[in-house]
Amino acid sequence: MIKLKSPKEIKIMREGGKILARILKQVGKKTKAGTRASDLNNFAEKEIKNCGTEPAFKNYEGFPASLCVSINSEVVHGVPGEKIIKDGDVVGLDLGIKYKGLYTDAALTVIVGRVKPEIREFVKTCELALKQGIAAVRNGKRMGDVSAAIQNFVEARGYSVVFQLVGHGCGFAVHEAPAVPNFGKKGQGILLRPGLTFCIEPMINLGEARVETQSNGHTFVTADRSLSAHFEHTVAVTEKGCLVLTK
Repeated sequence: MIKLKSPKEIKIMREGGKILARILKQVGKKTKAGTRASDLNNFAEKEIKNCGTEPAFKNYEGFPASLCVSINSEVVHGVPGEKIIKDGDVVGLDLGIKYKGLYTDAALTVIVGRVKPEIREFVKTCELALKQGIAAVRNGKRMGDVSAAIQNFVEARGYSVVFQLVGHGCGFAVHEAPAVPNFGKKGQGILLRPGLTFCIEPMINLGEARVETQSNGHTFVTADRSLSAHFEHTVAVTEKGCLVLTK
């Protein structure tokens, strides 16, 4: 069931989203060669506590950390553990928090050190695909308009969108209805109405679209072990258009 948010609830999500954006930006700056992924998680947890908020992911469906750290072929839900980040790595950082009873969720991908120009172009395409999706959010439009905007942008540049994983509603729970695919057709899907809050999160692969689950039961990786990139914002549909809550 899709639950719309009141203006007061959206205001709270915006407050929480600003806190989340600040913490995620700080984590991104600390993502450097030689850094242990668990240290990034520990830093994020400390900042979440200091801000008077709660981690959204820790212990959610058994996930052992507050921060997802997905490296190279890891698409999403990377368990930090003892992984050491290296020069040339492409690192996805995904973080969610609970603030005054409401959730927000955001992600970015960081390029560590020097990489080939084509890898920078790949990651930039994912970031721009998120902007394309956000630009398609309008009162009275359909979710398929958002999905098609992302898919068409990514595939026109020769990359794959992940079909097995999608974005999601967010607010009263870290994951709620509706589903937010990164593929679809204009004019199809649910009607976008004021008060609807959801996460747009392009997940794109340098190679084929198919992904599979690692033995830890949480982390998705590209089936062909090609690079993956991931960006995400929580947004709200308003009378005037789209409000990005996590910036």
